Amino acid sequence: MLDHVGFQCADLAASAAFYDAVLAPLGGRRLMDFQVAIGYGVGDHADFWIGGLNEGDGFRESHIAFGAADRAAVDRFFEAAVAAGAEVLHEPGLHPEYHEHYYGAFVRDPDGNNVEAVCHRPE
Repeated sequence: MLDHVGFQCADLAASAAFYDAVLAPLGGRRLMDFQVAIGYGVGDHADFWIGGLNEGDGFRESHIAFGAADRAAVDRFFEAAVAAGAEVLHEPGLHPEYHEHYYGAFVRDPDGNNVEAVCHRPE
């Protein structure tokens, strides 16, 4: 349904370092780098973008959930995020309030956005 999504970042270099680290365990990597915008993806299509703060007033938290192939990838995402200095919102675990097999971890990126890795498969 979505082709791509993007976040504006106060410090593009800090956000790029964060996303380089946390997307790697999920199979994501930097595919395009235009210095003012950086695109990430799993295959050959950049579907997640970050760019410098260039419009709008004030901050509004955004949420994005990246799919993980298995629960171990969610755990690796979380470890990479914590190592990159992310604020922990929810450690990796089951969230039965969403559904029986919902296994996710939630952190804040350098701009305060709620970033999640989630696996919907049973262990």
